[in-house]
Amino acid sequence: MNIVQTYRELLSDRIGRVFDNQEDAILKAAEICADSIGAGKLVFTFGTGHGSFAALEMFPRTGTVTGFRPIVESTMISFHRVLGDMGARQYRFIHAQEGYGKAIMSSHQTDPDDAMLVFSHSGINAVTLDMAICAKEIGMKLIGVTSIPHSSQVPSRHSCGKRLFELADVVIDTGAPLGDAGVEIEGLEHRVGATSTSVAIAVGQSINAATAELLVKRGAAPNVMVSPNTTGKEAADRQNDANYTDLWRRLSAR
Repeated sequence: MNIVQTYRELLSDRIGRVFDNQEDAILKAAEICADSIGAGKLVFTFGTGHGSFAALEMFPRTGTVTGFRPIVESTMISFHRVLGDMGARQYRFIHAQEGYGKAIMSSHQTDPDDAMLVFSHSGINAVTLDMAICAKEIGMKLIGVTSIPHSSQVPSRHSCGKRLFELADVVIDTGAPLGDAGVEIEGLEHRVGATSTSVAIAVGQSINAATAELLVKRGAAPNVMVSPNTTGKEAADRQNDANYTDLWRRLSAR
């Protein structure tokens, strides 16, 4: 078996385990999301670093439901250049600053009937926990997508002393191990082949799909993003413009 096949088996196994073991939690999360979106409210999604990728995928992405609302701070996502402006060291510093998450939340007009969906592999860093705590204080239901095997082995980096899985109303455990990467190469000290981001995105899309199904069953079919890169581009643009109008209604009603 070559390394590509090894990684494929690793990723397939981890995704399979999540869907085998976390289906009930995913459906509970979808219930929370459908309650908020069906009431004309929002489901805020949040992540820092690579966790922000899953948050961004929730909307506007082909096949996603209007009503999901990513909060992604540029200071905690654009560190791909590593050095220079907004580099990796700045990110490493700022996502550990307690109080910054509270400032982020104050910039959004939230509602107790909104929900918060937080993606964090470790579930221990200050800004992530700020966001979770603020959501709970507002009265929002909190969903955490995190790794319990990782998080349970490391201490919180927030003065509350808790980790995301200890705060969330619904926890979806990605099962990714401490350290995340899982492929060993002979002669190399550290493992390669991270999986947590791929698993988190798969979980997020399953929540999105299950939310759509619940809304349809309730007689409130949601607006869904469609691909503009099709032969029916004009129809796709009309649909997506309707999605943006729906989002604006939800925001302007606040």
